[in-house]
Amino acid sequence: MATSKTKSTTKGKSEAKGNGKARPKSEAKPKPKSAPKPKAKSAAKAKSEAKPEPKSVPKSAAKPKSDAKAKSAAKSAAKPKSAAKPEPKSAAKPKSDAKAKGGDLGTRERPWVLTTPSGGSEYEAFRDETLDPPALVVRVGKTELRYHLRCLTDLHEMLKEHGDWMPLGSADEQKPAAEGTVEAWARSPENPVGGWYGLKKGLRGRFAMYVPPVMKVLKLAEVEDKPKNNRMRAL
Repeated sequence: MATSKTKSTTKGKSEAKGNGKARPKSEAKPKPKSAPKPKAKSAAKAKSEAKPEPKSVPKSAAKPKSDAKAKSAAKSAAKPKSAAKPEPKSAAKPKSDAKAKGGDLGTRERPWVLTTPSGGSEYEAFRDETLDPPALVVRVGKTELRYHLRCLTDLHEMLKEHGDWMPLGSADEQKPAAEGTVEAWARSPENPVGGWYGLKKGLRGRFAMYVPPVMKVLKLAEVEDKPKNNRMRAL
């Protein structure tokens, strides 16, 4: 009897607890679980993620050697050495010029190389003051002619007094010279030497063929160079 009484007492206590509406532990307000805090990244790592470091450009990519070579090639192409202004070549002077072969000409060692007014033949001429009388020497091949050296100044003075063109009228010694020509004056008894300016007998003519080009070289006269009927006048 005692055992049954004890069971009933225990049962009654359990029922009394049930009637008293005691809150079961499961109905208690659960505490809100705090959201798991994300693990804070290190400041250095965060900065590196926020501002990624630019990748270093390799030197070869920044300034390739080929570009440098291309620039130097472009510069050399832009200003090639051959583009320098060439110095203008001086025009070749004709043989009849007194300085055609350089230096002071008109001597036996360095004679003038001239052509006759008509352009038909070439000859040499020079002054020789050692001769008696001083002479203007003309060499045509192996033939040598001589005229009084003073003929240059005398002819210049005559042409200045004449004041106009005068025909040359060249002729051999054995042929007569036309009146009013340079050739006629060069053998006239009225000229400053009183006759022939030619000094070698038999070769005293052709004064108007060989002397006028010398006058031209010395810039004492202007001489025409047509095939024939040429004239001259003083400068």
